[in-house]
Amino acid sequence: MKAVSLMRMDDLETDLIERFPNVDFVFTTGVSSINNEDKQTLDILFGYDSDLDAAFLSDCPNLKWIAWYSTGVNNLPLKFIDENNIKLTNGKGVHAKQMSEFIFAYILDDYKKMRTSYLNQIKKHYDSNMSGKRLSGQRLLFLGTGSIAQNTAKIANTMNMEVLGINTNAHSVEGFSKTYAIKDLKEVISEADIIVNTLPETNETIHLLTKSHFELMKNEALFINVGRGTIVKEEVLVEVLNEKLIRHAYLDVFENEPLTSENPLYELENVTITAHITGNGSENKAEVTEIFIENLTSILNNNKLIENLVDPKSGY
Repeated sequence: MKAVSLMRMDDLETDLIERFPNVDFVFTTGVSSINNEDKQTLDILFGYDSDLDAAFLSDCPNLKWIAWYSTGVNNLPLKFIDENNIKLTNGKGVHAKQMSEFIFAYILDDYKKMRTSYLNQIKKHYDSNMSGKRLSGQRLLFLGTGSIAQNTAKIANTMNMEVLGINTNAHSVEGFSKTYAIKDLKEVISEADIIVNTLPETNETIHLLTKSHFELMKNEALFINVGRGTIVKEEVLVEVLNEKLIRHAYLDVFENEPLTSENPLYELENVTITAHITGNGSENKAEVTEIFIENLTSILNNNKLIENLVDPKSGY
């Protein structure tokens, strides 16, 4: 069995070779560095490379499993993967740890007016009368109740916040005081003080949020997007923020990435932008490799995957 990486693995390379002596590991720097012989003979692709596409996969006739080292799979050629019966796993759960920290960093930055304090510092203006707001009692609504939302809900509950969630069919989730079906979004979105999108990109979630949803939100609402930028059209988001339908937005993902320097979002005062970094973490590679090891062990012993299996039809 041959397993080809899409990224260098540092000390993890030695660990994998020693742990699986019967697996032929090839470690590369991405699809452009994988030679034709390895393409023809590889059984497993693991790691991450944004250039992975159907053209490359079509040159891998023996490929049986892609172990994707990211949570999101929306940029992969899912139709090709599905039609060719290639198994797909992802890094779900690992990225949720630092993403939950980012979400609360955004919330606390906003509620405790840290940005205002920094601007005062730049202006050399000392304002000891400034007052922030407590999180206790605030309603936090998650669009999507997966691992990111669940991890963040644990923190929110310690802050005595009320945690609400939207998912496909209103199924209950631990840590959430109440959940709603996605069809009921308009009914609940007006109740939230903070709305956080953690939904993956699927046919059902692309442009799910329209201007009418933002019109239903509280004027003081805070909107945070760490899911996918395609949840709302960029021109709609710019219009919403220009008209101040909500108070502020923290955006880590965008409909078109990377943002160009001419993007109108840069000109708005009521938005804070980060460059799709909430999933980044120095611990990620090792932790996703542990998932890969569990699955590889199971494949070798039982010929089946046991963790983080993704349905390419649904995208999650």
